[in-house]
Amino acid sequence: MTTQRCNLVAFLSLTLVTVAGARSIQDLNLPRPLPTFITPVTTFGQRPDWAHDGRRIVFLEKTSGDVYEVDIATRELTPLTHDYPHEGYTRALYLANGDILLSGARTYDATNPGASRNEKNAELWVLRPGSGKPPVPLGAHCREGPAVSRTRMRINWAVGDEFHVADIVYDPEGIPRLANDRVVLTHADLPNPGWKIEAQNFRPGAEHELIFNMYTPENNVIAMVMGIDLDTGKIVHYSNRPEVYDEPEGIFPDGKRTLVESNRQRPEAPGMKNYQPIDLWVLELDGSERMTRLTNFNDDPDFKASQGVISDDGRYMAFQISRTVTTRATATESLSWTLPPTSPPKASSCPNSPPAPCRLDSPSFTRPSSRLPWFPLPLRCRRLRPNRPSG
Repeated sequence: MTTQRCNLVAFLSLTLVTVAGARSIQDLNLPRPLPTFITPVTTFGQRPDWAHDGRRIVFLEKTSGDVYEVDIATRELTPLTHDYPHEGYTRALYLANGDILLSGARTYDATNPGASRNEKNAELWVLRPGSGKPPVPLGAHCREGPAVSRTRMRINWAVGDEFHVADIVYDPEGIPRLANDRVVLTHADLPNPGWKIEAQNFRPGAEHELIFNMYTPENNVIAMVMGIDLDTGKIVHYSNRPEVYDEPEGIFPDGKRTLVESNRQRPEAPGMKNYQPIDLWVLELDGSERMTRLTNFNDDPDFKASQGVISDDGRYMAFQISRTVTTRATATESLSWTLPPTSPPKASSCPNSPPAPCRLDSPSFTRPSSRLPWFPLPLRCRRLRPNRPSG
């Protein structure tokens, strides 16, 4: 099997105090230089999500802010929520048809910004980019972020003590609404009934399973990676480390592994909640509970890596780099980065012409002989044969 280093895209997010007005990497005053293969994509933003074509990323300006889309090739920014008045959004995710699912409140209180994120106020909306029209409310409230199917118009969200799954359908005038709404999980079904739940992902290739986060504010905030089979109701505990913070994030397109925000490299950091000193890890979803550390930002205790998402073709990752003291309810500014290969690929490895898709291949995650300052593991990809037309 021939391999080459895969490209990555990273969102760099720091506190306003550190990056306000930052125009380049020199303005950030990082404690040590980032690798030379990093180039900026934007100078702000958080919570990225990949378009299905892998050419664009939708992201939030800040928590309870506007929504933007960036073209990766040209760096052109398109504001998606400037055409109408609103109180800001806390999530933006591409639906299977290219519309965008938003989560946001109808009102915003600057003296209590966290209220816009709780399930009492946060609602789900559908935005049609380029329409010039405001988004349409779906009539559902949501705790934290929803999960979106990448292949069909289906979403999952938490509200109260329940998980809901529903389809998004459109009437003849193109107005979206929820259909086939059903409860698929309650707190009584959980192995730890007093804990909270948050939607994350439909598992690619097996969308009858939902990958979700089960967490508790007790013991300095603990989180676990869970799965539920929608057909049988069976619940699987994938991370099984009840003493640490393991929150699932972006899932790989083969459905075999997921990114995880974890503090395993720095448990019980003095004076911090467990969700602060985190890095991105890769968790195998085969029941082995095997996790591999992917980023190394928290080796410096002032920084963390979070919000990792994988593009549909498996060739790119987007994520944020934040100050460990930054809470998710605090407004932040970000930088995005594109990470090209660290060395020119061999002629036989993932050639540029004709293009062949590359996928992140976790069995080939190996620690290099000389560690880069921020990335301990070189991501490698394997060449796949392009799909042949049927018939």
